[in-house]
Amino acid sequence: MRVRLYLLAHGRSGDKGNDCNIGVIARRESWYPVLSSLLSVGEVETFLKPIAEGPVQRYELPNLCALNFLVRNALGGGGSKSLRLDAQGKTYAQALLKMPVEITDDLWDEVREFWGDDLPEGMTPA
Repeated sequence: MRVRLYLLAHGRSGDKGNDCNIGVIARRESWYPVLSSLLSVGEVETFLKPIAEGPVQRYELPNLCALNFLVRNALGGGGSKSLRLDAQGKTYAQALLKMPVEITDDLWDEVREFWGDDLPEGMTPA
């Protein structure tokens, strides 16, 4: 079943000059291995291709249940050079969290339990 990454993780992003840094943190410790298997460099590069030119590097932070992605040449020269809407990369995490991912029915049950009545509208399986 396909859901948005947002249901499994939260994120934070910002600029590193002309590069963008995206942190993706599992909402539950037990979901970190799922994130690690779903978010390959290739998957992230493909999803971000419309907004980021450069290659992606992935760093694993298992002690934080997080993945960190460094997206090269993503900001049109960076905050001091670019006229892009988001020259400081603050919205890249939110963009990545909209990525559809495939999860098992068992994981979907865990997600529904985690969110309870607060399951975001429109975040049911696609």
